[in-house]
Amino acid sequence: MGRRPSATPRTQLVQLTIPRLLLAVAVLVLALSALLQFKIRTRLLLLAHHLLPASLIPTATMSTAPSAPYSTELRTALLAVQRATRLTRTVYNTTAKGTTSKSDASPVTIGDFGAQALIIAALKHRFPADEIVAEEEASELRANSKLQDEVWRYVSQTRLDNDESERELGGPIASAEEMMEAIDQGKSPGGAKGRIWAIDPIDGTKGFLRGGQYAVCLALMVDGHVKVGVLGCPNLPVDDRQRVDASTGHDQKGDEGKGVLIAAVEGQGASSRPLTKGGLAEGHHIRMKDVEDITQASFCESVEAAHSNLSEQAEIARRLGIKNEPVRMDSQAKYASIARGAGDIYLRLPVREDYQEKIWDHAAGDLIVREAGGVVTDSEGKRLDFSVGRTLAQNKGVVAAPKAVYPRVLEVVKEVLAE
Repeated sequence: MGRRPSATPRTQLVQLTIPRLLLAVAVLVLALSALLQFKIRTRLLLLAHHLLPASLIPTATMSTAPSAPYSTELRTALLAVQRATRLTRTVYNTTAKGTTSKSDASPVTIGDFGAQALIIAALKHRFPADEIVAEEEASELRANSKLQDEVWRYVSQTRLDNDESERELGGPIASAEEMMEAIDQGKSPGGAKGRIWAIDPIDGTKGFLRGGQYAVCLALMVDGHVKVGVLGCPNLPVDDRQRVDASTGHDQKGDEGKGVLIAAVEGQGASSRPLTKGGLAEGHHIRMKDVEDITQASFCESVEAAHSNLSEQAEIARRLGIKNEPVRMDSQAKYASIARGAGDIYLRLPVREDYQEKIWDHAAGDLIVREAGGVVTDSEGKRLDFSVGRTLAQNKGVVAAPKAVYPRVLEVVKEVLAE
């Protein structure tokens, strides 16, 4: 037989290209398969989260899975808030109470500055390009060396007991100057573009001072939409089933056996886990309590009359036939409580026409309640808009309730406000 003709350059190119194309197609198919499996699993878990009792849902939340969207942001936020609550709890338990205002030397001022420094330092370590909206700035510390020294004393002594978790946050802050530089990085104007974190280092000033509820709050907004929310509530009970009552808002001892981290990621549900001193405890899904009879619902509202129109809220409760006394507590602990079924409805009605809520007072709680199966709007039925700056300039008040009763609650809110 004659010699087989050698392959032409074109044939050789085809012989080399086809296997590479097949390999590329195989890799693409595998990637799409993994993505579809994740999306299907996510949707199934979300469906279970909304339809099944919490006890029947797997305890390992989908939002902490390494492949889940925003998993790194969620883990960082959880650890940062947990570390900050260690500082606030220490201040809460060791600094004399009795201050009724946020003066230079008040416990809440020390806790505010310290918690904000720790959180921002962690965020800038993991996400250096992200912007931050926060309540405090360091000019007061720079002008008051005594206050600066006091805040630095707490910050320098605060760390997580788990070394790996502490390293994830960048480790301890190195100096008082670095602490103040961290605090000053919270000056973003907010807005509708980019990645912006909103921090309230101690939400519930009066609750912190009087021995009631307070929260360390952190949320990530991307292009004006809240994607991740975490609330550290050191004085809430660990048991999600323990209903809030009149005593929840005061006489809290700051015990180590209390405290929860409540969190959510958009599209992945909401979770609860106990606060610890080190690494994260295992979390589990939470959902709002199904309210079949609105007359048996529990109202959560602010303690301070200056923060919410309590008289109009009382009239709303009367028209809804709600017989239970309202549970008054400070901070976004109210959002946390209704999200895990310890309360049912949260109202915060505007006290004056020109008042604008701060985004850091609502961003985390808004997402958590919605991901727990609830509805959150303003008193006109509009979604809270976090894209217009440092305040909710387009919204008036807050109405948060389970989906089944929300339409009736909003209807009565509108009636009372119209009158």
